[in-house]
Amino acid sequence: MYVYLFKMKMKTVSILFVMLFMLVSGMTMAQVSRSSTDQFMLKGQVINAEDDSPVARVNIEIDGGGYATTNRAGEFVIAAKLKDQLTIKSEDFQTVYITVLSRERITVKVQKPAAQSLANSTGFVTKKKSRDVFIMYIDSAKTFLRKDAKRSIQFVTQALESMAAEGASAAQNSSAFEVLGDINSYWQQHDLAVENYKRSIQAVNKVDVAIKLAAAYRENGSHQESIQVYNTLISGNKLTNYQEVEVYEGLGDTYNAIDDPVKSVENYEKGLSIAETRKIVPKITDLNSKIGTAYAQGGAIEEAEDYFGNSLDLATKENQRRAVTEKNKVADFYSTSQNFDKEIELRQGVLDELEALEDDTETKEDEDNPLTPQRQNYKIANAYLAQDKYEEAIPYLEKSIEEADKVEDLTVQKDATRKLSELYRDIGDFDKASESYQNYVEVFDQLYIKKEQEISQAARFSKEIALTQSRIAGLENEKELNQSRYLLAFENQELIEKNVRVQKWIIGSLVLIALLLMFTAFSQFRGMKQQRFANDLLALKSLRTQMNPHFIFNALNSVNSFIASNDERAANRYLSEFSQLMRSVLENSEEDFIPLAKELELLTLYVKLEHFRFKDKFDYNVIVDEQLKLDDFIIPPMLLQPYVENAVWHGLRYKEERGLLEISFRQVDNETVVITIEDDGIGRKKSKLLKTENQKKQNSKGMGNIQKRISILNTMYKDKVDVNVENIFESEEGTRVTLTLKKD
Repeated sequence: MYVYLFKMKMKTVSILFVMLFMLVSGMTMAQVSRSSTDQFMLKGQVINAEDDSPVARVNIEIDGGGYATTNRAGEFVIAAKLKDQLTIKSEDFQTVYITVLSRERITVKVQKPAAQSLANSTGFVTKKKSRDVFIMYIDSAKTFLRKDAKRSIQFVTQALESMAAEGASAAQNSSAFEVLGDINSYWQQHDLAVENYKRSIQAVNKVDVAIKLAAAYRENGSHQESIQVYNTLISGNKLTNYQEVEVYEGLGDTYNAIDDPVKSVENYEKGLSIAETRKIVPKITDLNSKIGTAYAQGGAIEEAEDYFGNSLDLATKENQRRAVTEKNKVADFYSTSQNFDKEIELRQGVLDELEALEDDTETKEDEDNPLTPQRQNYKIANAYLAQDKYEEAIPYLEKSIEEADKVEDLTVQKDATRKLSELYRDIGDFDKASESYQNYVEVFDQLYIKKEQEISQAARFSKEIALTQSRIAGLENEKELNQSRYLLAFENQELIEKNVRVQKWIIGSLVLIALLLMFTAFSQFRGMKQQRFANDLLALKSLRTQMNPHFIFNALNSVNSFIASNDERAANRYLSEFSQLMRSVLENSEEDFIPLAKELELLTLYVKLEHFRFKDKFDYNVIVDEQLKLDDFIIPPMLLQPYVENAVWHGLRYKEERGLLEISFRQVDNETVVITIEDDGIGRKKSKLLKTENQKKQNSKGMGNIQKRISILNTMYKDKVDVNVENIFESEEGTRVTLTLKKD
């Protein structure tokens, strides 16, 4: 009987609106109230809603927080807080949003989209996407291979259909037909398995598929073909150690199937020798067991017992299920050799260990599997009956009937009931014999009906498989037709290419020439740009050297005025501070930029000197923003001094009452500083009227020098300095110079 699993569809309810509302309304309060102590490790799992299989490599994110991914079991652990928004996203399904409402483990079911959703909006699938669709379908076919043959084959069909437009590659055809062969082999459609494995090898000749083909030949009764494939693989000498063991083991199985124990054991021993040399432990166990079986079939009981002893010891060291399987096989051997005491001992051990394997899905799904309590109890009863131990056999037969009834194993229930009826008859308890026989008749009728249903289902299944196989063959023919069309189109294209080849050479030559010209132009442009940059540096240096004499000349005028007024002490003091200023100016004269802190120091010293001379004319304030980090900004040296000099000499000096000079440094943001130089002097318009022709000429040169420096700096360093000069009062008196300095 073939078992089909029905999938459960999960209804997805969108809670996005609710989550957004909670997020917006609670954002402020959450930020205040949450603390690191509220955090906990949230555990969860992401599974496919269709079959509850785990989904690996899923992105798990907390909004504004941590990040994690799922492992192979679909599990994840992430630091979270209550009411955090959890985002579960992957390319394989639509993003899911969950609000964390408790500290308990969560399970997230996701719905993978159909393959057609990978198609783009214009209705076709790109090559990369079609390959992704093909792989997705093949993986789905492998997932359902042991659960639902019809569905698994349908996935293979869809995989081939997804590549129909462009034609499946040889590797894709090989993969698809290999999976088809695996499905047919598992569901005992061995003739179809042979056909599909052959198609897979025709596409790509792979050793693993050839080994499967040889096994399918054997299961289909084509023993000579099986032996031929195995021998071809051995002579090919392209096998890995594991594959070589598989080939010798398969040859042994085939010779065993045609009742040739000598060649069977010979090939098993070759495989065992390689497995022991290369330490392929599972195969060592299997081959010891198979050699024991072969010897037992040939009547060599002692040799068989030795090999079965080896296999039993090795299986016990592997895992519990492998040990149970081997115990059952050795028990069968002891049954055949009529060593019933050892058989009973082993089967009782199997019964004890089966309790630990009661959740084994493989055992439950395969009703012919001998590793079930009902079959083991039945065989123990037979072992007692073979020794005429009727009383010991009765409880095992009753237990076998009870266990078989629980899982609806009608075959074992029928045999055990009949055997119990015969036992009661032989010991003279005819009432129980009659009762057991009546139960046997009822079970037999149920089994008959069940077998009829299975035969009907098998016939329908075979028909569906045949129809699907025909559909796949049609896809193959369609692919061949497409390939023929492709070859014809390719030949036409080759003819066209021959005609345009000369044109391509010409176009290529022109493109190469164009590239050379572009490279030459680029090289010239880069050279000009570098030359222009060097020229700008030279011009800056030249302008800077012009500024120094201009400043020195004005300062010496101040000293001269003190000497003229016979104020020797003031002149000495002024000269002392002037020399300090000059030393700093000369130290920075070769620098393109200096820290803003140094410029502030120079400017403060200069203002102090000017105030020393014109202390009756003005007061001054230098204001620096407390938040301003002076060392973070740089400025061209002597950039601010000319504006302060203009404010003193042309604004405040001519004012009748006492004036005010205010210099402020204010940081606007992390990248910008605004420097303001304000005076409440007579203003630029009145100052021009009072100047002599010589003063006008000197002032013009000084301010022109500053403007040129700023222009060159902005060209070289992308608008680093911006200057704005304006009147403060409506009467055009007072002047404000605003200089904006960028960090980079």
